[in-house]
Amino acid sequence: MVGKIKCGVLGTGKITTRFAQALNNIPEHAELLAVGSRNQETADALGDKFNIPRRYTSYEDVAKDPDIDIIYIGTPGVYHLRDASMALNHGKHVLCEKAFTINVKEAQEMVDLAREKNLFLMEAMWTRFFPIHVRIRELLADEVLGKVNGVTVNFLATAPFDLNNRFFDINLGASVLLDTASYGVSWSSSLFGEPEAVTGLATIGESGADYQVALVLRYKEGQLASLMSSQISYDEKDAILFGEKGKIVIHSPWYKPETMTLYLQGKEPELITLPLGGYNGYEYEAMEVMNCIKAGKTESDIMPLNETISIMKTLDTFRDQWGHKFPFED
Repeated sequence: MVGKIKCGVLGTGKITTRFAQALNNIPEHAELLAVGSRNQETADALGDKFNIPRRYTSYEDVAKDPDIDIIYIGTPGVYHLRDASMALNHGKHVLCEKAFTINVKEAQEMVDLAREKNLFLMEAMWTRFFPIHVRIRELLADEVLGKVNGVTVNFLATAPFDLNNRFFDINLGASVLLDTASYGVSWSSSLFGEPEAVTGLATIGESGADYQVALVLRYKEGQLASLMSSQISYDEKDAILFGEKGKIVIHSPWYKPETMTLYLQGKEPELITLPLGGYNGYEYEAMEVMNCIKAGKTESDIMPLNETISIMKTLDTFRDQWGHKFPFED
């Protein structure tokens, strides 16, 4: 496939809005052709804001559009399997927002369908594609820190309290584990692979959803990850990567960073700044997707499907330890 990739988006919430802006920022790679919403007013509002020519009040109409190459799934997590499967069954490539699905069973079903259809599928873990995180991978490949022994990650922020929104309504898949904690689990996975042991505790709130989690993961070479996430606590979003020769401190917000400090034994700290240059950050994952599709690939080497399955398995393990299930799970 050559030329611009024609995109459709499902949903009109904040994340979809940011992703739509990002697509408009990379017109050489992508064309945002269609939006699907539950009503015409919200479809038109997003369409007017980003000059989207086709506005549908049915998600399936986006999937049926013969000109669309790929669909971005920005609906609540509880609907990801439904919406992504619909898009795949209509022959569309899919970029699905994290958390990929509610559980590993759903994730495996989605991956199996994409592979059966020979279509591209990727979890939209945008953090991996930021220039800072690309630079970290380069430093680790050069063994600048020596053996890497672990990470600590904080992702604390107060969500707008409303028992009917996606942050607190358990029927919409509300879960700080699947929302912000999944960033740290995913980053640790990219660094160390699948954990050999995990343990954690959760604060279950009045809605039945987990509002806070503290997680510890151990990996095969002894590395440890210590992760704290909360949607009811004051803002803290930093991360530290520890090695035998030094450390990297990713400054807040670590999951969409522009600066970090490299500390090496016997040397002055080095501040590394990689500004986004007018981007909001979603452009990097979007360009990865477009490049993969143009190359005829069905998954990304940076965010591969088997790793997404592994991450969902880890998230399930934590919930199993807490005896936590969503009302709609088997």
